[in-house]
Amino acid sequence: MDSVDGFKLLADAHDYLRTVVRGVPANAWGNPTPCAEWTVRQVFNHARLDQLALVMQITDIGPLSDPFSPEDAVGGDPLADLGNALLTATTAWESGRQAEFVPTPMGPMPATVGTAAGALDAALHAWDIAVATGQRDSAPLSDELAAGLEDIANQIVDFVRNSFGKYGPVVEVGSDASPADKLLGFSGRNPAWTPTTP
Repeated sequence: MDSVDGFKLLADAHDYLRTVVRGVPANAWGNPTPCAEWTVRQVFNHARLDQLALVMQITDIGPLSDPFSPEDAVGGDPLADLGNALLTATTAWESGRQAEFVPTPMGPMPATVGTAAGALDAALHAWDIAVATGQRDSAPLSDELAAGLEDIANQIVDFVRNSFGKYGPVVEVGSDASPADKLLGFSGRNPAWTPTTP
């Protein structure tokens, strides 16, 4: 993780999530997503609340509801709601930048690793929303961001999968797959997912 700037990854992943949310058509918030039986609204709320949950032990301000039981409703200004959560997360990680370890729900970790974990979460859920709302080509998960997230995925995905059951089983992709498809498959997502995928 030392060679990867977690703060840059977080900024890039947050930008990706904002871009995707900005592109959600008004009639697509109820669409199914790759996340089990969650709608776009629920994935949006989960992604927003996860950013707050990851920093709640730094800020003493946690999400107002359970990220893993997200509401199937979106407020009047989703971008403003998202922006508030992302700003809180960014500010919290910045406050711990100089600390050797910062507290997180997954245990103490260097702020750089925590920020990268937040980036991974934001990027994966941005992709979930993008493919569920017809933005697969206009707002793809970039290979550059995916390659940057590979190290943190290797550090935390299996731990979270095995300890909390929060990632699906690995989806096998070919050895010549793109960095984005490799990250998605490792994180339990079918890179070819469509609303009709069984």
